[in-house]
Amino acid sequence: MQFSEGQTVVYPHHGPATITSIFSRVVKGVEIQYFKLEVHDSGLSVSVPVASADKVGMRAVLDSTEMTALFDVLRAPTLDEETKWSRRMKDNQEKLRVGDIVTVASVVRDLTRRNDDKGLSLAERDLLRHAQRPLVTEIALALGVDYDTAERELHEALTGDTASGSSAATAAA
Repeated sequence: MQFSEGQTVVYPHHGPATITSIFSRVVKGVEIQYFKLEVHDSGLSVSVPVASADKVGMRAVLDSTEMTALFDVLRAPTLDEETKWSRRMKDNQEKLRVGDIVTVASVVRDLTRRNDDKGLSLAERDLLRHAQRPLVTEIALALGVDYDTAERELHEALTGDTASGSSAATAAA
């Protein structure tokens, strides 16, 4: 994928970031090009080799078609889930490690519904909070809304509650 200076991207381990520059550095006698990223939440600067950007999972913010698919996952029925919390926890941690936003959405969907129906262990509640953050951030970036509005959009998608009228997610689709 082609990235450019000034573009907002998602870096799996740190979240949304802006490409502030593209520069070269000589490493062991070989010139390597890098993206310099400024992470939005922390202000951290990260250098990612251009050749490894796809491999490490750096990607553009979701477009409207991808957002529609994301919201479809959030509204989809919960799939079969493990009854033992420790196995469920391990399965969900593995899914989150992958870093795919659609997989993260399915984990948030399933944990939210389980919390509403039967409750979650303390560890699962922490995992749910951890998983929601990048999802809400992605929704905010893709829809061009603030964090609170993105949280409401997520909640509406998970609960089917669209009482507040026309949602931004529908408008973006």
